[in-house]
Amino acid sequence: MTFAVIKTGGKQYKVAANDVLKIEKLDAEPGTIVTFDQVLMVGETVGTPVVEGALVAAELVETRKSKTVIVFKKNRRHNYRRRNGHRQLLSTVRITEILTGGAKPTIAAKPAKAAAATDSVSEAKPAKKAAAKAEAPAAEAKAPAKKAAPKKAAAETETEAPAKKAPAKKAAPKADKE
Repeated sequence: MTFAVIKTGGKQYKVAANDVLKIEKLDAEPGTIVTFDQVLMVGETVGTPVVEGALVAAELVETRKSKTVIVFKKNRRHNYRRRNGHRQLLSTVRITEILTGGAKPTIAAKPAKAAAATDSVSEAKPAKKAAAKAEAPAAEAKAPAKKAAPKKAAAETETEAPAKKAPAKKAAPKADKE
């Protein structure tokens, strides 16, 4: 099992353990383990169309945009020119292991802990929002409306002149070179 051929994002990739690939964007957080179950070939075993029980596990390193691809369209003698750019979202993954026979990834315990932590955090947030929404109407009812400032105080602030800016310094004359 030195290599495998996987299919993801409409493309096929030949992978081995510890390979780093840039593939189409995956919806996962960096550091999580992703699995590819569409394994077309493992070593000398060719699937029809996929190898049964084969699995490739990988760690998602990062997701970022690729370099800009310029799309330029032009029609001669018609004054027609269009320029457009495109940056594809790519995910960088590191292949951790190639599994056959229905085996599970060995690093699966790490993302389960992270998923449990995110579930508990996401459940706590709506409770806080609901409590804040319940308190907001009560706070609005209790707070009296603010009154406008007296006209006398407003008139005094208008009579005071605003502070003037300091004049800009002039540059020193430069000595002529001879």
